[in-house]
Amino acid sequence: MRYLHTMVRVTDLDASLDFYVNMFGLVETRRIENEKGRFTLVFLAAPDDAADAKGAEGSRGRPTLELTYNWDPEVYTGGRNFGHLAYEVDDIYATCDKLMKAGVTINRPPRDGNMAFVRSPDNISIEILQKGPAKAPAEPWASMPNTGVW
Repeated sequence: MRYLHTMVRVTDLDASLDFYVNMFGLVETRRIENEKGRFTLVFLAAPDDAADAKGAEGSRGRPTLELTYNWDPEVYTGGRNFGHLAYEVDDIYATCDKLMKAGVTINRPPRDGNMAFVRSPDNISIEILQKGPAKAPAEPWASMPNTGVW
């Protein structure tokens, strides 16, 4: 397992980048504009981690801060602006199976063989990502519905 990133939702991307990059000194390593989902993701790294974070695996090279800007205005309450922790695992299905057998609810099952979400006892959302290419869709995950929020 490897720590990947922390996601924070922002309401003003320009102001946030001014703070994190110009004032705080982080370096932008990757940007994703998703018109269908109506959001922008900006990954930032500490200067000493920036070269590795820009590597072949994008933000998976070194831990990064992911700024998520939703294009449609949204008011974040109850800590919703803090998004999630993210970890990369060797086998997403085995990890989710182990967690489920231990009584953990899989809030967003890995239907795509790539991504799942669970919550800690304190309701911190944790994203689990498959290392390397996504696994082929498989049951029971492929048809398992979402449970709650993540």
